Amino acid sequence: MSSRPFILSESTWKKVRDTEYSVALLPWGATEAHNFHLPYATDNFETEAVAAAAAERAWERGARVIVLPVVPFGVNTSQRDIALCINMNPSTQAMVLQDIVESVELSGIDKLVILNGHGGNDFRQMIRELQPQTDVFLSTVNWYSIVDPKGHFDDTGDHAGELETSVCMHLIPDLVAPLSEAGSGKENPSRIRAFREKWAWAPRQWSKVTGDTGIGNPARATAEKGKKYFDEVTEKISGFLCELAAADVNDLYDSGPA
Repeated sequence: MSSRPFILSESTWKKVRDTEYSVALLPWGATEAHNFHLPYATDNFETEAVAAAAAERAWERGARVIVLPVVPFGVNTSQRDIALCINMNPSTQAMVLQDIVESVELSGIDKLVILNGHGGNDFRQMIRELQPQTDVFLSTVNWYSIVDPKGHFDDTGDHAGELETSVCMHLIPDLVAPLSEAGSGKENPSRIRAFREKWAWAPRQWSKVTGDTGIGNPARATAEKGKKYFDEVTEKISGFLCELAAADVNDLYDSGPA
């Protein structure tokens, strides 16, 4: 029998029936290439682990958080020419999310957090559209954006670089190939200045931006760096989950002087 009552996939119907959950936590990742040294399911492994660790900390503090199974497919419209990068369009994600929210609502849980682990996913506009249709309070967190990576890593590239490689070395060391096999993660900059300066945006054409599917050099990654970063991130998420669990979603704002 599982010793993790906060993980739905490991729980029995009797345990679920007899527990009053305050928050549902939905990990959402992607299936895509991660340089030559990390697995295709990197985003899923990481996001599931972050969700479980944060929920466990919250559970220990009395917040009844239930972690739903990870959604393993993300928006990969710019990686269609890379073999077996599985794309789920935003419109499809919106329909999947709507069905999950309905199931959560029918189960009597009135708060759901989407824990996002993939840069191509963006749930904010979906929440704006879906929130008026449900009594479940919806929010989203990008776990990799919570803690400034500059305090932990020398290279802050955003895909299969030092950050992700370090976290994977901590979480799934057996699935990380030797760093001698990794590409450099060199990013080819855009010829358009506004895109380089990041005040204008367009989807990156992935196979033209990078030759190894990575962005960021993983050479200095270590499991120790990954653990320290992971622990700081999960502690912050746990605090948020505890606050949310205790909150009245109809009374979230302090009333100050007019």
